[in-house]
Amino acid sequence: MRCLSVNLNAVLVELDDLPQTLALLASLRAEPIDGIEELVPAARTLLITFRPAALTAVELARQLRLRNLDARETRAEKRIEIPVRYDGEDLAEVAGLLGVSPEEVVRRHTGSDYTVAFTGFAPGFAYLSGGHPSLDVARRKVPRTRIPAGAVGLAGSFSGVYPQASPGGWQIIGVTDTPMWDLSRATPALLQPGDSVRFVDVTSSLVTPPVPASEAPSAFAAAAPGGCVLEIRAAGVQALLQDRGRPGQARQGVSVSGAMDQRALQAANRLVGNATDTACIEVAYGGFQLVCRGEAVLAVTGADGPLTLTRADGARWPLPRYQPFALADGDMLSLGEPVAGIRSYVAVRGGFAVAPVLGSCSSDTLARIGPPALAAGDALPVRAVHVGAVVGAPETAPAGLPTVQEEIVLDIVPGPRADWFTPEAIAQLCGQPWQVTPQSNRVGLRLAGDRPMERANLSELPSEGTARGSIQVPPSGQPVLFLADHPLTGGYPVIASVATHHLDRAGQIPVNARVRFQPVAGLGPVEH
Repeated sequence: MRCLSVNLNAVLVELDDLPQTLALLASLRAEPIDGIEELVPAARTLLITFRPAALTAVELARQLRLRNLDARETRAEKRIEIPVRYDGEDLAEVAGLLGVSPEEVVRRHTGSDYTVAFTGFAPGFAYLSGGHPSLDVARRKVPRTRIPAGAVGLAGSFSGVYPQASPGGWQIIGVTDTPMWDLSRATPALLQPGDSVRFVDVTSSLVTPPVPASEAPSAFAAAAPGGCVLEIRAAGVQALLQDRGRPGQARQGVSVSGAMDQRALQAANRLVGNATDTACIEVAYGGFQLVCRGEAVLAVTGADGPLTLTRADGARWPLPRYQPFALADGDMLSLGEPVAGIRSYVAVRGGFAVAPVLGSCSSDTLARIGPPALAAGDALPVRAVHVGAVVGAPETAPAGLPTVQEEIVLDIVPGPRADWFTPEAIAQLCGQPWQVTPQSNRVGLRLAGDRPMERANLSELPSEGTARGSIQVPPSGQPVLFLADHPLTGGYPVIASVATHHLDRAGQIPVNARVRFQPVAGLGPVEH
């Protein structure tokens, strides 16, 4: 067992194999360690997020080494059969790689049970271990830009089913109509860690029309009679509902997501008298307008930019950020282009009447969970104000918000896979500026430098958990800095992670800005 530093609040536990990983996971679920917040198992690793105020990394490592790695998770017997039409576009190629006929590939794939080892990549995507030992094929050298929902694929020794249409590099051998992810179910993910799975060949059977997964209920509740509604006039580049996210959903392959600037979200809610994790509107850049139908108290935090109130009679005046203000019926609020930072947070006293999904009102753009992006014409009903919801005193806006004019410095914690890179690559990470490319979004910042980083270890990295702030380096040598909507697991090595105290800052960095990384001491020695 090795405990590798990931961030100031996370470690990656590296074990010998999948059985050991699942044994440690089972042990920690049966007897939790106080202070652990999330567990993300993968092929040979367990990503553990913890509260530093309750537990140090060294103490966590010490307690982990006392665990029995022979344990297994105890759960009710559950066996799921998945009917598959084996007509995938890679079936013949897989057969050629294995030196057998396509029919033999199908026979081997359906000939034994699989176990759900872990989940990741996308909500409801399960990595299935077991099966015939010969079914061990590499991912495609060039991933496809779109694989249909229900595609059954092979990658390494794992089998899996794509829950939704998405890019991917697995070898596709068939398709199923059984929904892997359905929000109408009490547990949306069909396959859970520990479940037993059997594939059934229905290629020659009469094909019936697939039963689509049930649609999630409407995100927006109806406005109460006489209640206030905020009507969206213009959404700008992107306007989403965001709160603190969905911690604790890793078993279903769902990452936390949530506001890109958590401190700005909390401040906006404090100012209007809400609980600090209440959903706000996260506005990227500017061009956003809303009209108040009724009376409301709002506050805007985050980026620094013009804020304008326009009355129904046409009168206009600027409003301050980081303090509450009242809107009357017909008043319009406009957010202009920021001069520093890029994301603003609009809170309303009482909060929005929005239906949560898996306990959160956040829009996860990668997983496609939560309310859709706001658009012109949307009407957001406001909840009734609770007695005692007192508005807060004005707060001081944060200094030093990122701009394109100045180089932005982010503290980083080296690891967990820094040893996969050459010494020159480690020096390049912090020795040159990286420009934020237009391909950046809530999933991550795509960075470009004059000197790409080279790996010393060219092996294929088994999928392992990734954390917000991870700096992953694909074969191009140009890093990607994972942000709020990052995938739960990834297959490229992480050279370092942005320190937890700079994650909100990273969420405010504009396109074309220049970023420079600065190493910090991090967790200190995790290993004894």
